[in-house]
Amino acid sequence: MSLVVAKFGGTSVADYDAMGRSADIVLANAATRIVVVSASSGVTNLLVELTQATINDERRLQLLKQIAQIQYQIVDELGRPQEIIAVLDKLLSRMAVLSEMLVLNRSKAVMDELLSLGEQCSSALFAAVLREKGAIASAFDVRRVLRTDSHFGRAEPQIEAIACLTHEHLLPFLQDQIIVTQGFIGADDEGRTTTLGRGGSDYSAALLAEALKASAVEIWTDVAGIYTTDPRLAPNARPIAEISFNEAAEMATFGAKVLHPATILPAVRQQIQVFVGSSKEPQKGGTWIRHQVEDAPVYRAVALRRDQTLLNLHSLQMLHAQGFLAETFATLARHKISVDLITTSEVNVALTLDKTGSDSSGHGLLSEALLQELSQHCRVRVEDKLALVAIIGNRIATTPGVCRRVFEVLEPHNVRMICQGASPHNLCVLVAESEAAQVVAALHQNLFEGA
Repeated sequence: MSLVVAKFGGTSVADYDAMGRSADIVLANAATRIVVVSASSGVTNLLVELTQATINDERRLQLLKQIAQIQYQIVDELGRPQEIIAVLDKLLSRMAVLSEMLVLNRSKAVMDELLSLGEQCSSALFAAVLREKGAIASAFDVRRVLRTDSHFGRAEPQIEAIACLTHEHLLPFLQDQIIVTQGFIGADDEGRTTTLGRGGSDYSAALLAEALKASAVEIWTDVAGIYTTDPRLAPNARPIAEISFNEAAEMATFGAKVLHPATILPAVRQQIQVFVGSSKEPQKGGTWIRHQVEDAPVYRAVALRRDQTLLNLHSLQMLHAQGFLAETFATLARHKISVDLITTSEVNVALTLDKTGSDSSGHGLLSEALLQELSQHCRVRVEDKLALVAIIGNRIATTPGVCRRVFEVLEPHNVRMICQGASPHNLCVLVAESEAAQVVAALHQNLFEGA
């Protein structure tokens, strides 16, 4: 059967009204059989604060009360069905127990189980909203099928295991009902709860779509698709009707907030088209991401990623020698760090790292242990308060005049790093955080609002 997986983000399940709008979207398409939900807006941030070692008992109880209020307001609007109250009571009680456990045991496994409870609450509530509207719908524990390794906070999905488990435990239900399940979370071989990292709900939806060979993944958020840039930075930014997988992957990687960077990977593997639209205004349409598109312009969008860190490594051992880069990347790999951009000179390597790769608890990438290990074979300098601006498009590396149009805009600004040539789809520059908005607005005007 034709199968659509629909994912709804935190704002789309923020309260009863938002859930009602999202449920109408699901019911409008008979092919939508799996719904993946995030935690209600604000809940994950409250849960993350609960995992912090610095909170006291008073603040901990206050956070638990805030989370309960968000969930029970939806229950009240539903007419307080006893079966949902029982589910929520159990989840919120577990939340309190785990938050107390973290006072004595700073285990990442405990943190992951605590962080998973927001999605478990919203999936139970959303299934109830669908049933209220006359649908046959059930909440399904995604941990039964979404198998991962045991790297808590940023677990790696096990693709083959997910496919087998999904066909065994999930597929049989889809003919007769709508399944509502959780994004962001999974379980390892021992059944322990894991999380996929912040923003992992999109990834969850795409992984399930891949396993079931779905025809489409719908990402419902609070914006009507992907724009040429953030409309808050450039008022004349316009929506993009269609975009290729390659372009979308670049945009997601370099700062487009409507997509989690990893979302696109399972879709690319199975050539599953992805739709991005607004659950608040579904009538406005959105952006389709496809393997092949009719129009592939040189300039597609300008993306911005703030809060960047530049790691500069200096060593005379690099000069006319081999092995330095191999040793550097091996060190980064041991600490589960992935490098975004890199430039090199005779004795220096500059790398950009981003919080996109941080784990679910929000801990940063540059640990003391990592910096200490790198310092054993080079001098390390860390620069922050930077922003990455990426021009996304097609044939950028082979189109004359691209650099002229970009650098005439950048002339008044100090550019800390330039990367171009590795991909035909982007040209990236690193600038001061304080100048980033101005750079994006000027680039958008020059590339998209000209003649």
